[in-house]
Amino acid sequence: MSAPQAPDVGPDSASCTPSRAARDLDLKRAELDLAVHLGSIRTVPDEAGGVGRVPRAEIDRLRAQPGFPEALRESVRAVGTAEGATLLGVPPTRFTRLARLGLVVPVRFYLNRYRAVVWLYLAQELSQFAADRTNAFLFTGRTPEVLRSQLAAGVDLRPRNWRGRHLGFLLRQAEGPWQYAGVLAGFLDPVQVAEIVEDPYERAHLDRFRPGPPAHCAPGTPAAHLVEKIMTAADPDEIAWLTSDLRRTLDAARVEQPAPRPAPKPAPARPPEQRNAPEEGPAGRSARGLLSRMRRRTT
Repeated sequence: MSAPQAPDVGPDSASCTPSRAARDLDLKRAELDLAVHLGSIRTVPDEAGGVGRVPRAEIDRLRAQPGFPEALRESVRAVGTAEGATLLGVPPTRFTRLARLGLVVPVRFYLNRYRAVVWLYLAQELSQFAADRTNAFLFTGRTPEVLRSQLAAGVDLRPRNWRGRHLGFLLRQAEGPWQYAGVLAGFLDPVQVAEIVEDPYERAHLDRFRPGPPAHCAPGTPAAHLVEKIMTAADPDEIAWLTSDLRRTLDAARVEQPAPRPAPKPAPARPPEQRNAPEEGPAGRSARGLLSRMRRRTT
């Protein structure tokens, strides 16, 4: 039997850490993070600068809801292709085609040991999609020609749809224009950001608010490059929207609080004898040189 957890005390006793909140809500930590991502659990900023804390009142609210904790866990249950296909009543290959067409939207992803991308979907959303009778034609029979032509052209909207979902979550967490701009910059190629933000001090300040990768992998590895590719906007209209919004947000950020930059270095103090000596121009130096030469000739 595990030892009881010590209660949170101190100035933050009205809230608790995410790990403690997960235990109190009978969730895994990844499930709690997803619930926060979806807006199902409210957090407050951590004064120490860490991840957000969960108010005690929020925990009490969730624990008082009907069906707790099963209903809460079900609301954040994420499934892969095989289980998602079962929920829709279709073969996995058809489920993958529906996902590539953007008809079902992933909520998370991870890389397996073979560095293959595994997309995860909310079980509740898939159940709702299956229950909508207007979608019945997608589950049986031949895929409509317009959709087959898109698949033949190589369309795969899973990365873009995930980016849109993740972007929305991060923007909801932003607390000011610089943070908002940093989130937008995090979905653009650094070269594109440099073209928009030419000032190096502004770029350095903006980089402080760029979101980190959603999947943990060592920097510089093939896995890290793959995650970076998924995170970076690829379609021209997606890039155009992000760059336009970034320019507009930066204008607001500059007005509200200019990016910090080093203070100008003071000019070095001149010695007293140099401060009192008259300045010599080129004519004075030329005359002095002429007198020196004349003295040498007379000796």
